[in-house]
Amino acid sequence: MRHKRPSRLFFLFLTLFEMLFSVSTAIAVPLLFRPFYYIHIALLDLPARTGWTAAEIRQAFDEMMDFCIGGAPFGTGVLRWSERGMSHFADCAVLFHLDLSVLAFSALALLLCFFFYRRGLHPTEPLGRGPAFWAGSVLAAGFILLALLAALDFDAAFVTFHQIFFPGKENWLFDPATDEIILILPQIFFQNCAILIAALLFLFCAAMIFWDFRKKRRRRP
Repeated sequence: MRHKRPSRLFFLFLTLFEMLFSVSTAIAVPLLFRPFYYIHIALLDLPARTGWTAAEIRQAFDEMMDFCIGGAPFGTGVLRWSERGMSHFADCAVLFHLDLSVLAFSALALLLCFFFYRRGLHPTEPLGRGPAFWAGSVLAAGFILLALLAALDFDAAFVTFHQIFFPGKENWLFDPATDEIILILPQIFFQNCAILIAALLFLFCAAMIFWDFRKKRRRRP
């Protein structure tokens, strides 16, 4: 059996990487799982509201996401688009790729931490709790606060989000006459994306906290 070497720095790294992995994974789900959008086509009755068929709406969404995620040429199917609108999706692509990069980096970092853990390096446990507990608790507290603020006024939160992540830009304010894709991306869809991300994140937080308590119980004689 290897000698355990407690490390405060290892605790900080593990806590940080677990938080980054949880957040980036929760965000990646609505980005990569396109059926989440597809169900909104029928749920929001978009064909009746817009005049386009479900297939045309799906094609427009797929082409836009292929550009944002995969770097394909920009397009929105039969829907009209402008250079200004495309520039916003180019900005979105930067954020999407950043999230996926953080996801990959944090996953690799956690694998590396597991390697060192198996070789005897262990995190310290402030107040008797491990990195999983603190990562889950800090994330849960932060996102509960954000969720409460968003619930009070989602419109204001939506605007604030764009002002933070697209500073000094207004290309996210679409004109439906020139960028018709905004007609198939109603605000309620983005609200549901936020709810999905929050739900996944709270699930991850609960799982980390539960795992920490379960680990403690298994250690007891």
